[in-house]
Amino acid sequence: MRKMFFIVLFWAISSSIFAQKVVKGEVFEGAGNSPLEGVSVYWNNTTIGTITDSKGKFELPFDGRNHELVLSYVGFKTDTLHILEPTELKHWMVEDNSLEEVVLKKRKQTSFRSLIQAQNITHITSAELLKAACCNLAESFETNPAIDVNFSDALTGTRQIKMLGLTSPNTLITVETIPTIRGASQSFGLSFIPGTWVESIQIAKGAGSVTNGYESIAGQINVELQKPNKDAKFFLNAYASSDQRYELNNHLNFKLDDKWSTGLYLHGNLRNHAADNNDDGFMDMPMGKQLNLMNRWQYTDSEKGWVGFLNLHFLTDEKEIGQTHITDSGHDEGHGHSFDDGWGGLIETIRAEASVKAAYVFPDRPYESIGLQTSYSYHDQKSHYGVQVYDINHNSFYSNLMFSSIISDTRHKFKTGVSFTYDLYDERLLLTDYKRDDFSTGVYFEYAFDNLDALLLTVGVRADYHNRIGFFITPRVHAQYTLWERGTLKGSIGRGVRSASVFAENQQIFASSRTVIIENSGGDIYGLDAEDAWNYGLSFTQGFNLFDRVADLALDYYRTDYVNQVVLDLENPLEARFYNLKGNSFANSFQAEVNMSPLQRTSLRLSYRLSDVQTDYLTGRLLKPLTSKHRFFVNASYETAFTEKHSQWRFDATYNWLGKQRFPNTQNNPVEYQRPEWTPPINLVNAQVTRVFNHKFEIYVGGENITNVRQNNPIIAADDPYGMYFDTTMVYGPIYGAMYYAGLRWKL
Repeated sequence: MRKMFFIVLFWAISSSIFAQKVVKGEVFEGAGNSPLEGVSVYWNNTTIGTITDSKGKFELPFDGRNHELVLSYVGFKTDTLHILEPTELKHWMVEDNSLEEVVLKKRKQTSFRSLIQAQNITHITSAELLKAACCNLAESFETNPAIDVNFSDALTGTRQIKMLGLTSPNTLITVETIPTIRGASQSFGLSFIPGTWVESIQIAKGAGSVTNGYESIAGQINVELQKPNKDAKFFLNAYASSDQRYELNNHLNFKLDDKWSTGLYLHGNLRNHAADNNDDGFMDMPMGKQLNLMNRWQYTDSEKGWVGFLNLHFLTDEKEIGQTHITDSGHDEGHGHSFDDGWGGLIETIRAEASVKAAYVFPDRPYESIGLQTSYSYHDQKSHYGVQVYDINHNSFYSNLMFSSIISDTRHKFKTGVSFTYDLYDERLLLTDYKRDDFSTGVYFEYAFDNLDALLLTVGVRADYHNRIGFFITPRVHAQYTLWERGTLKGSIGRGVRSASVFAENQQIFASSRTVIIENSGGDIYGLDAEDAWNYGLSFTQGFNLFDRVADLALDYYRTDYVNQVVLDLENPLEARFYNLKGNSFANSFQAEVNMSPLQRTSLRLSYRLSDVQTDYLTGRLLKPLTSKHRFFVNASYETAFTEKHSQWRFDATYNWLGKQRFPNTQNNPVEYQRPEWTPPINLVNAQVTRVFNHKFEIYVGGENITNVRQNNPIIAADDPYGMYFDTTMVYGPIYGAMYYAGLRWKL
């Protein structure tokens, strides 16, 4: 019935007669004809905007009320165009290093929903990321209500994200549309992308595009990296925090000639202090260090239609966890460990990646292009948690060849292509080896319709063969329809399939005494079957005026139904049991969001989210543990005016209220090691103040959890870490307490 509802909805939309007026344009660099990709184009004092595509083109709805169209790009003079009616325009942006550029550039400090794409996509700009420290990708969602961020356990300091109530493995995470955070990198990979490397982020709710693969279930997060020919020639970011975490980022970019640019991106972080604020004998945050290097090459020949990128990326990462009294001597001899040492752990990772992207746009047919994406990654992790050893080596290869063109005219566009993925896993858990090689080949076709009026429709299907899953088809449909003035409805339906790497994705269970059990169901992936789910969604956006300023309201509802799910069952406190779904599993997510600008140079974002995530466990249907059903979110920003004589102040604050969460069942534990059924609600406040002296230099100070909320006794049986009840996975809130930081940004 649900599928039929969406089919009827899309037919109804396509037959309606309402219309929408639009502004179209092309943006070029300097006085030439080189298109500028990634330019932020938005109506002033609104969250209605988009970014230019690879051909420098954009399209925005025109409602007759907003007339100031802002075009902004880092390193170029920001322009404001006065638009009186729907039109098609061409605009050339000019490089400008004057102080006046800063005044206008800062006006794009926001995130906005795209109204020119059928998918429900939120764009997070680089200016939005400056509202918080954003030391790495895992910390880049603090000011966005669509993503929940919390800690996976009480030892590793790992932040996991959730979208639509589901953990990150259900979300396809790509870097410039290449699947990246997957397999061995699921647990820690978000911390391997430094925040300063990120140019923008796109968050797509619901089933993603078929062009990026079949694994997306809850949505897709795509990260765009800094471009060497647009990034500052020299950039330095230094950061230090009260928990004795130190970070340094340095970008060096060179324009070799009119076509070639290259950039060297360096990142290092260090924490060498064993803090134990709750006096349980364990470090609240891991000690560790990371060295992260990326060399990025960019080639652009607009006259001949070629553009390409080459990325070379290498990192080493080390985390030391456990009791404070062994931090100086417990890991001197590698990954061996004994009971007499106390409880400690070490996680060492080496990762290397290489990727190539190349695209050719036919000069005489600018609507037609062919592109190739290919990447290889090597990931080697050696770790032990107490006496439990877990090692994983993962070699991965990915390639995607795509052709784009039109059918009849530009209202009818299509993309088609073929992709190939190969993964070689070699895992060791205690004395057991798990080796497997996975490969899949798929073809896809995606049709997009834009009647230049009210309807946007994207219909895609892909067919894949996987050596362990077999042959399967993943269809996906997205539609957007303009109901009335400034009122837009989006709908989507799609299927996602993925093979779960049960150990790599759930490493927090190793930091406990739970016995790991896999119920072999005859499947080809650890004896389990692949995960298979359908996602359905509706989204409504309405623009309006409040206090004589533009505002908008967005309502989202999404449901995920699992055909099969690899269930992690923690309801027996002595076990971590994996098995195929026996019954039903679903996730309902509703979100209401309001964006407004109550005063000049002020922005306010309010959001409420309801998550209802339930699964049939062996003991019956239960809410997903440690997932808040209710979340209330507020983000407020204010900035002073910027002139040649006066520097600028920026103030940003974020408030999160998380409702109670269900603890996994611990009633069979001794009384002193039991937890109640529900956690208490928690209130979290983050804030940051930035002083912008000029377009080259700024400093910032801030705090996370400044009200000093802290989860008491996060570790069960901390006094008996080698006993049968030891468990560090029962984490629902901060452990360290309040944390303050300071930093600087300097660019030339």
